[in-house]
Amino acid sequence: MNELELIEKLCNARGASGFEDEVLIIAREYCKDFATFKEDSMRNLYIYPNYNKGNRPQILLDAHSDEVGFMVQAIKPDGTLRFIPIGGWNEKSLPSAKVQIFTSSGYISGVIAAMSPHLMTADQRNAPVSYENLTIDIGATSDKEAKEMGIEVGAPVVPLSPFEYDEKHGILHGKAFDDRLGVASMLMCLKSLANEKTTVDIVGVISSQEEVGERGITAAMYNLKPAAAICFEGCPADDTSAPSYMVQDALRGGVMLRYMDRTVICTPRFTSFAKKVAEEKGIKVQMAVRSGGGNNGAYIISANGATPVIVAGIPVRYIHTFNCIAALEDVQTCTKFGVELCKSLSKEIIERF
Repeated sequence: MNELELIEKLCNARGASGFEDEVLIIAREYCKDFATFKEDSMRNLYIYPNYNKGNRPQILLDAHSDEVGFMVQAIKPDGTLRFIPIGGWNEKSLPSAKVQIFTSSGYISGVIAAMSPHLMTADQRNAPVSYENLTIDIGATSDKEAKEMGIEVGAPVVPLSPFEYDEKHGILHGKAFDDRLGVASMLMCLKSLANEKTTVDIVGVISSQEEVGERGITAAMYNLKPAAAICFEGCPADDTSAPSYMVQDALRGGVMLRYMDRTVICTPRFTSFAKKVAEEKGIKVQMAVRSGGGNNGAYIISANGATPVIVAGIPVRYIHTFNCIAALEDVQTCTKFGVELCKSLSKEIIERF
């Protein structure tokens, strides 16, 4: 499959934290001709390229498979569903959004209920949005009918936002760009490295449950001892929300390399080396200092007695919402960055980090 087919399949895949199976099926299909796989009970997928030689420093390429979503908490007598978030959402963006809910016979459609303005009281108009007063409506008229439609407590729920590509402008629209764009870039990087000369070995990990506390990568690092790691992430673009002097992750700006966020100070010497490689290869990068956010790098860096790590971010507007926007060229730039960086690493260079 080509890059757009891969991106579309990954973004349309249903994979709330803990339920990432569809993503892994796509990754296995994409990598089957050049890699072998292992998978653990947390649905972390370990990808071992056949071009590795062994007895060389191992570089971890990480991207997380899960997306922010919801879980059915209860079925109300009227057939609507109480639910709770999986990961971080802006609750104000939820009413009237379309969702898909897992059943044993497949996903079915629903909508996060938004009361008609004709029926709202003044108090209801001014009430804050909270999960206590939100429900999902699947068109059922009773709890019995909802159950007959296959709804069960504990069912995962994800946005119903089909992927679209604006070819004329190179713009991607859809859900789950955090981190399916990172997964796509990482997988394309793994494939591209088959045709390159390196002095390091590569392992790819598609890690689970990042959106609920980086749980998958924490488990995965018990099974790996990489010499260094690159996290491929979909990161919040700030070019439509921050003053110009604060913009550090702009659409079409290339890879976002972060010095730090709320959870991690990325390995400074590794970050500086990566920035230098990008500049030498003519790859666009934008440097960022974040006061919020977090990613798998926080858990990689402190594992195995310290592992050098950087975060390669793809700018995504309206992250953690039902409708994200990104530029294909930024995904391609991130892939090229990963390839050139892996080609530039060696045992001697890594030891300096």
